[in-house]
Amino acid sequence: MSSHRHSKKRRYVAWAAAGAAVVAGAGIAAQTSMAATTWPAQRTFTGRAFDACAAPSLSAMKAWHTGFYGAAAVYVGGTNRGCAQPNLTASWVKSVSALGWKLVPLYVGAQPSCQTGSSPEKMTASTAASLGAKDGADAVAKAAALGMKAGSPVYLDMESYDVTNKACNDAVLTYVRAFDKTLHAKTYRTGYYGFTSSSAKAIATASDKTDLPGNLWYALWDKNNTTTADWPWGSTQFTNHSRAHQYMVNSKETRGAYTITVDRDAWDAPVAITG
Repeated sequence: MSSHRHSKKRRYVAWAAAGAAVVAGAGIAAQTSMAATTWPAQRTFTGRAFDACAAPSLSAMKAWHTGFYGAAAVYVGGTNRGCAQPNLTASWVKSVSALGWKLVPLYVGAQPSCQTGSSPEKMTASTAASLGAKDGADAVAKAAALGMKAGSPVYLDMESYDVTNKACNDAVLTYVRAFDKTLHAKTYRTGYYGFTSSSAKAIATASDKTDLPGNLWYALWDKNNTTTADWPWGSTQFTNHSRAHQYMVNSKETRGAYTITVDRDAWDAPVAITG
């Protein structure tokens, strides 16, 4: 995401250095801590989504509901969230959901200690587990307060980092597992946003899949609106409506006199349960 939690300038400095359908009850990727629980039916959206740094106004969401996009990602919380969210309230969630929008909750948690650039919250080997549990609980609380019910996913935003740094990568996996275990305990699904060359790769190629996310949103800016043709890992991974692809960033678009700079996503994965 071009303007996610960090400012665009900070994010690019860091990088330089280093048709719609809703399906109720789609399958859940196998995750050990979900097995013994009866889960609410998954709400899946398949189509084109967008993400912007700040949730647009209700008027803008009405104007943008033309059929081109069917879902929007919103930053529900996290110390490293980059933009204020004056529009993102429970009333807004209820209103845009009534319009037909599907929502993707995104949480900007702790970032790796080996990541280039500064973040208000970074993890270390000694703090990864406790931070993951704390942030997971906060993510659920923030999503629930907005009217995103149990059974909804929360996508954890992990920016690019040096995955060849074993100590750093191990800390990230520890953090993610603690975050996900907390979500599962509260009956929320787990998702993860990252880059195919680094943060998403760490999840997809981890030998131990225990408590890792069940849904993967991968950033690969090839301008291809697909979740299959450019999928860089095994074809059996993250199947059954568990993939999303951020394929274009910083797209300045105008609909109904409202201009918003967004990133485009091909979506075939869970969205929030609202209403």
